[in-house]
Amino acid sequence: MLPQETLFTTLSERYPCRALQIRQLLHLYNPALPSPSTVVIHGLAATGKSVVTKDVLQSQGINHAVIQSRECITGRHLLERTLAACLDAVDDSEPDTELDRSPYARCENISALLVHLQRLLEGRERFVLVFDGVDRQRESPPTLLPALARLGEVIPALSVILIISVPRAGFLHTACAPFVHFPSYTRDESIRIVARDPPDIFLEPPSPSKEYDDDLAAEDKDWLWVRYLGVVWDALAKSAARDVVSFEALARKLWDQFVTPIRDGTFGTRDLSRLLVHRRALFQGEGALVESVVPVKGSVHPHYQVVVPSFHAENSMTVTHELPYYSKYLLCAAYLASFNPARQDTIYFTKASEKKRKKKGGATAVGRVPKHRKIPRHLLTPSAFPLDRLLSIFQAILPHAVAPTADIYTQIATLSSLRLLLRSGAAGADPLDGSCKWRVNYGYEFVRELGRSVEFEMGEFLAGGE
Repeated sequence: MLPQETLFTTLSERYPCRALQIRQLLHLYNPALPSPSTVVIHGLAATGKSVVTKDVLQSQGINHAVIQSRECITGRHLLERTLAACLDAVDDSEPDTELDRSPYARCENISALLVHLQRLLEGRERFVLVFDGVDRQRESPPTLLPALARLGEVIPALSVILIISVPRAGFLHTACAPFVHFPSYTRDESIRIVARDPPDIFLEPPSPSKEYDDDLAAEDKDWLWVRYLGVVWDALAKSAARDVVSFEALARKLWDQFVTPIRDGTFGTRDLSRLLVHRRALFQGEGALVESVVPVKGSVHPHYQVVVPSFHAENSMTVTHELPYYSKYLLCAAYLASFNPARQDTIYFTKASEKKRKKKGGATAVGRVPKHRKIPRHLLTPSAFPLDRLLSIFQAILPHAVAPTADIYTQIATLSSLRLLLRSGAAGADPLDGSCKWRVNYGYEFVRELGRSVEFEMGEFLAGGE
């Protein structure tokens, strides 16, 4: 058995940034000293609770059994899995002796588990029972955790470890159990952990005929990988990655795209500043945070597809809309009804009044400066409008006449389900009720591109438009 300090150094190198927790567990489960009956280890996901605990017990030579509580369906399933794991651990520690398992066939409640463990561990050395994720146990009675915590008080050779995420106040109904906290990794700690295994920059090893050998390649990838991790953390992982596992997955997901200019010879391995400017689009979008088999460019409705603006490194911002023909005109009409004053509908939507829309000098004539500049209406808050006004504008802007059939009303209801049109009023009212008012839930850039897809220019009909 390794001395305590040598063992501590070995485990600290294996699990960086967990020196305090390793030293606490080594003192709590020192073979030369008695161990507490119950120990609570708590911390958020991916903080090293389970793996550090198992390695400490294994390196100390303590016989133990680990039960994954999240894999158990019911409380009885947990008890039976616990008894089976204890039988397997005792059987593995004594390979020369065959263990009779017939007395341990049934375990229906916590009292039966207590009796079985007393019989199984009688006359044996220290045994540690680890319940991993016991706070996520399904269909567990409220007294399960306090009962499991008291098993070590009744059985002298038994010590219980409860690994949970966040402990509630007084959840064990006792205050004597020691707690070991595994905090979340900080930025520097996460980068230090992930940087231990850097991926290769080049797909093929360097040619032996060139001066660039394996040592230089290893030095370059270590240098670039650490600085790349800092950029990924500051740009994406700091606010989106849940833990160090998600941070590492995100960094490795973007790595090949990041080093592509290096592989094709555009930049060198130490041209980090120029490389970051060239590949900045990787860290400005959120596409890498979405796990999907098919690349997702926007939100998709079961029957209608609306793709929101997306930025690409090579192309500028593009917007595509796949909506029915009349739905596009309905959205254009709704935007005009929301941002145009109702008193000007006869000016903008009556063909006989087309000449009235022409400017006649006024404040914009040569030599005259307006005293007050008005804010464009499409930059203001959208106003509510009734359904009959929407249908009137819809009929006016259509290039041909169409009867107000049930299909038009169905498309209005569908646009409401897509949250493009918002209904104001009582929650239980009929969405197509004439007294109900509506508001638009999209902006001018959206409806302008939507109108241009059907050869309808919004700026010509919008008051104060372009």
